[in-house]
Amino acid sequence: MKIRFITAAILAAGFAASCQTTAGNGEMTVAEFCADPANSAAYVCEVKLELDGQSQKLSDTSLSLSDARAVADSAMAKADEASAKADEARSMAQSALLSSEDLSCKTMTIQKTDVGSCEPGYTLMSCTQTRYTTARGGLSILREINDEQCRFNTRVLEMQVRCCATANSAAVQNATPINN
Repeated sequence: MKIRFITAAILAAGFAASCQTTAGNGEMTVAEFCADPANSAAYVCEVKLELDGQSQKLSDTSLSLSDARAVADSAMAKADEASAKADEARSMAQSALLSSEDLSCKTMTIQKTDVGSCEPGYTLMSCTQTRYTTARGGLSILREINDEQCRFNTRVLEMQVRCCATANSAAVQNATPINN
């Protein structure tokens, strides 16, 4: 619904700018302006507004050009506010992104256990059973995985646990990263 409103606001702003330059008479309605064959191809005559799911051409309304300008100014202010909020959100998302230099990851191989975990300061990223035999029952089922540990339903011969930490955490600054 907000996207529809913003679109309508932008179209109304364009309409208002068009009206100001071509009409000159603030008391003329949009319908009267568009009824003139010389103005029938004007952008304002093609603009559609959608309110509450109902789409209507501005040329079919009795809205005066001066009223349309007031609506357009209000809509433009809201569109500018939405644009500013979108820019702020984009900036926040950019700052949240991490590059490969910001992460320190390592893969540990753990044998003959049903639980895999990471060292303090690291977050568990993945857990995979890497070796099994049919005599021991074959593949085990991964029952639980979260930021701290993973757990299989039975003891496995071998699993690989991938752990990562941000480069600015104290545990990583004191340790030497092993990247695999």
